[in-house]
Amino acid sequence: MPEGDTVFRTAARLRTALAGKLLTYSDFRVPRLATVDLSGRAVTAVRSRGKHLLIDVGPGDGQEPVSIHSHLSMEGSWDVLRVGERWHQRAHTARVVLRNDTYEAVGFALGTLDLMADPDGALAYLGPDLLGDDWDAAEAARRIARHPDTPIGIALLDQRRMAGVGNEYRSELCFLRGVLPTRRVGDVDVPAMVDLAHRMLIANRTRLARTTTGKTGRTERLWVYGRRAQPCRRCATPIQRDHLGTADAERVIYFCPRCQT
Repeated sequence: MPEGDTVFRTAARLRTALAGKLLTYSDFRVPRLATVDLSGRAVTAVRSRGKHLLIDVGPGDGQEPVSIHSHLSMEGSWDVLRVGERWHQRAHTARVVLRNDTYEAVGFALGTLDLMADPDGALAYLGPDLLGDDWDAAEAARRIARHPDTPIGIALLDQRRMAGVGNEYRSELCFLRGVLPTRRVGDVDVPAMVDLAHRMLIANRTRLARTTTGKTGRTERLWVYGRRAQPCRRCATPIQRDHLGTADAERVIYFCPRCQT
């Protein structure tokens, strides 16, 4: 699942292509939005909010401003191409096409796609955005610490407490802090965990290849995530894989049983 830094980079690409320009064509390929036409209206901003992406579109012909809201979920992505350039993904997975005189932005396999009249109000439930201009470390730590019996691995994925951490960062953060994802929040140095999460996403927000080890080789970028049965980079103990989450949202975790307690 894409992490907050992936969405941040996606917003930056879309901003370069769309912001400040008039849409000459729009095509929403989901039934509930099939009749929506935003052509002739200007894109006023493109921004990320945790794992959510917003394309703000100005008013037009008696129509109020609106935001195109998308969430990449597991498989989604946005591609930016020159008008007329061949798509790199299968056309039947396209959910929305936005075009101006120069660029075409296509959202493929988006987990969520809708229109919001008040996106800031609709997303007000989210915790502090790790990559937001209004990042508030103290508030994020307070929200996480408020539920001391919750496993830290579950708390880190709860976007209502802190927005931007996904499954990959969850495992990497817990490893670097030396705690098992199953450890109670009340037994974790929450401010230190929050600070590390912020520094880690900031460091990766402009990188095409995410790294938590500081190395950029394809097989050297991560400490534990995706490395089941491979030797821990610190102690050589085989990395273990398990699952952690709620009944309706159980997710895989990776950890070193020796380095993490």
